[in-house]
Amino acid sequence: MNKAITDGVVLMPTPFSEGLNVWSSGDGRPGSDTYASTPTASFVAADQDFGGCLELLKTDATQRIRYMGEVPIEPGCYLRVTARVKCVSGSLPSVRVAAWAGNASGNAVTGIPLSGDAVAIPTYGQVVEVSAIIGSGNRGGVDLVWGRQPTYGHFGIDFTGASGGLLRVDDFVIEDVTSVFLREMLGYVDVRDYGARGDGVTDDSAAFEAADQVTNGRTLFVSQGSYFLGQDVTINSEVIFEGTVSMPTSRRLSLTKNFSLPSYIDAFGDEEVALKKALQSLMNDADHESLDMGGRRVTLSGPLDVQAAVANRTTYAQRRVLRNGQLQATEAGDWAEEVVTSQASYSPSNQFRLTNVTNIANIQVGSLVEGAGVGREIYVRSVNVGAGDLTLSQPLSDATGTQNYTFTRYKYMLDFSGFDRLDVFQIEDIEFQCAIEANGILLAPEGTVMVVRECVFNRPKFRGITSPGEGCQGMLIEHCQFISHEGGMLTQNRRSVAINVNANDVKVRDCRASQFRHFLVASGAQNLITGNHFFQGDTATNGIRSAGIVLALRACNTQVSNNYIDNCFVEWTNEREPEPDFTGGFGFAGLSITDNVFLCSNVATTFSYIVVKPYGTGHFLNGFNVSGNTFRASSGKIDRVERVDTSFANLEFGSMKRVTFSNNTFANVEKATRNPLVVRHDQNTHSDTWVVETNNELPFDGWAQEVDAVSHMSRLRNSANVSEWIMPYCSVREGGQNNRVHLIYGRPVLGDANVTIRMD
Repeated sequence: MNKAITDGVVLMPTPFSEGLNVWSSGDGRPGSDTYASTPTASFVAADQDFGGCLELLKTDATQRIRYMGEVPIEPGCYLRVTARVKCVSGSLPSVRVAAWAGNASGNAVTGIPLSGDAVAIPTYGQVVEVSAIIGSGNRGGVDLVWGRQPTYGHFGIDFTGASGGLLRVDDFVIEDVTSVFLREMLGYVDVRDYGARGDGVTDDSAAFEAADQVTNGRTLFVSQGSYFLGQDVTINSEVIFEGTVSMPTSRRLSLTKNFSLPSYIDAFGDEEVALKKALQSLMNDADHESLDMGGRRVTLSGPLDVQAAVANRTTYAQRRVLRNGQLQATEAGDWAEEVVTSQASYSPSNQFRLTNVTNIANIQVGSLVEGAGVGREIYVRSVNVGAGDLTLSQPLSDATGTQNYTFTRYKYMLDFSGFDRLDVFQIEDIEFQCAIEANGILLAPEGTVMVVRECVFNRPKFRGITSPGEGCQGMLIEHCQFISHEGGMLTQNRRSVAINVNANDVKVRDCRASQFRHFLVASGAQNLITGNHFFQGDTATNGIRSAGIVLALRACNTQVSNNYIDNCFVEWTNEREPEPDFTGGFGFAGLSITDNVFLCSNVATTFSYIVVKPYGTGHFLNGFNVSGNTFRASSGKIDRVERVDTSFANLEFGSMKRVTFSNNTFANVEKATRNPLVVRHDQNTHSDTWVVETNNELPFDGWAQEVDAVSHMSRLRNSANVSEWIMPYCSVREGGQNNRVHLIYGRPVLGDANVTIRMD
C-alpha cells in the first residue's frame, strides 16, 4: 500500500530550489520563521554531491529545519523521512530526523517521540544520510511511534552539538513505506496500527476496539507480540491471532465472529485458560448460545471451576451449550480428593441439616458425606460457616445424635458447584478422559433441565455425574457412555458411581455403563429410565452383584423400561428417611419395571433382579408393575427374580395393594413369579377342603390374599362318581407362611381347577 499512489496524497516536500519560504527554522507551523529571511542561509545552485541544496550556518544549540507543508499521517500508514547532509567548515555537529506532530484540531500532540537517533558528522565533506520511520503502530523498525492521535506532521531535521559549522542539506525525501510492514493481502487491519504495543504490560484494549471498528469487512490481525487487555474487549469482525493476549480473570474477550474454542486457544496460547475465557464469554454475551470446542482436546491440570471463570455470576438461567471436544486430565495434576473428618449433630426434626459441625470452614460444597446411618450418595449442598451448620442433599436414615462424619471432596473436570443456581446448561458430544485421576461433572446445588448428551465418561476415578443438591431437576442424560476403571475388581470392592440425582423428573435414556458399583442412584420421583445398557459382572464363581439402579424413595413414580440390565439389579429403598418405620403415606408406590432384558451369569442362586429393601417396619407395595420383561440366567439357575432384603425389616405382606407381575419370560429361574398367579390344582382324593399351594411363586413369596377366580377344568364328582354342581368358599392366608388357599366345598368331592390367586 502506498498512499501517494492509492489516494493521491502529496508526501514529498518541495525542493529548496523552489524557495526557502516553506522551510521553517522553528516547528514548521504557519507563522514560524523561515530560512527565506535568514541571512545565514541560502540556496546553493551547484554542489558536487547534491546539485541544488540549502547552505546554512549553525547558530543555535538545536538548529531546526522543518517543512511547513502538513504531511498527513494516519493509522496503518508508515512514512520514512530521509535527509543527506555534510559539513563544509567550522564545528562538526550531529544530525537527526525530527518533527512536530499535530492532531485534528491543529494542536500539538505531546507524550510521543519527536526525534530519531542523532548521527555525528565525522569529517568535512563527507555525506551523512539520516532517516527515520514514523507511524502509528509499535512495530519493529518504526523509529517514532505516534499512536492514533496525530493526523499530520511537519517533518525535517535537527542539527545538534557545537555551533559555528557551515552545513549543506540536500532535498528531503518523504516516502510511504507501509508495504514494508503490511502483508501482501490487504484484507487485514493490524491492531498495532491503532496503537497496540504488544509488550505484555501496556493496556491495549482501546487499540483492539479501535482497530475492530474500522475493519469494514476486513479481518482484524493481531500481529506477533504479547498483548495485555485490561478491560472487557468485544471484537465484532473476523480475527486472526499471530500474537497472544492476556487478561485479568474478571475481564472477558468476546469474539463474536470467531466464537469457538480454537479461536480462543489462538488468542490466549493456553488451552486451559482459553476454555475458561470462552465459557466466560458464553455466559455473559447474547451473541452465541453454544461454544464449539472444534473437536479440540483440552488438557486440564485441575478442576475447571466454571463459576470462578464466570465470576460475575452466581446464577444463570439462559440456555447455553458446550459441545464437540475432549477434556483430558493430566497425571499429577490437582486431582487428589480432600478429606475432612468432623463431629456434627443430626436431628430428624431438621432432616436436611447437620449442626454444630466442627472444622466446618474446611468442608466444601459437593463433598460426599459418610458415617453411621448415612445412605448412599449424600452430599454437602451448602455450608454456613458462621452458623456452624451445613445442608445435606438428602436426609440421613439412622444418624440421630452426635457422631463423627467424613466429608470427601472429589475433584471434577467440570465443576458447577460454585453457582447458587444453574438452569438449562447443556453438555453435548464431550469426551471426559478422566484417566483414573479426575471425576466427570459436578452439578450446581440448584437448577433445572440440565442436559448431558452424547458424552463419554472414560475411567472416572470415583464419579461420573454428581448432583450435590437439586441442580438435577428435570435433567436429561441421553446417549452417554460411562466406562469404569474397576472392571478387573470384584463387584463388592468397587467404589465408582456413574450417576446420582436427587430431584424429580430426571430422564436417563439410551446410555451404556460398564462395571461401576452403581449405574444410577436416584432419590427423586417421576423419573424415566429407558433404553440403557449397564453391566456389572465379574469373573468370580457364585459372585456377588451390586445394584445397577438404586431408587432411594418409596413413592418414586418411576418408569424403568426397555433397558438391558446385565449382572446387576434394581434396588428400591427408603434409606432417605430419618424415621424409617411406616407411619403413613402410599408405601413403596408407583414403580413400573417393563419390557427390560435381565441377564446374569456366574451368580449365587440367591441373586435376584429386583430387590426391595425397607429400612423400617410396616412398609408394603402399593402400585408396582413388573411386566413384559425377560429374565434369564445364562449359567446355572437362580431361585427367583425378586426378593426382599430383610437387613432391617421385612415388608408388611398383609397390606399389599395393586401389584402386577405378568407377561414376563423366565429362563433358568426356579420360581416364575406371577401376580395374579394361576395355579392348576388337581384334587385326586375326595375332600371337602382342597389345599391349593402357590409354590412360592407369588411375588416376594407373598401371602395368598385374594382369589379372583376358580375355574373347574373337569366335573366335580362325589364318592359315588356322581357329578356335583357346587362352588367352593375360598379361605386365604392359609398355612404357616400364609401362602396357601383352601377351597372349601359343602361335601367331599374330587376334580381339578384353575385358581387365580393374588398377593395384594
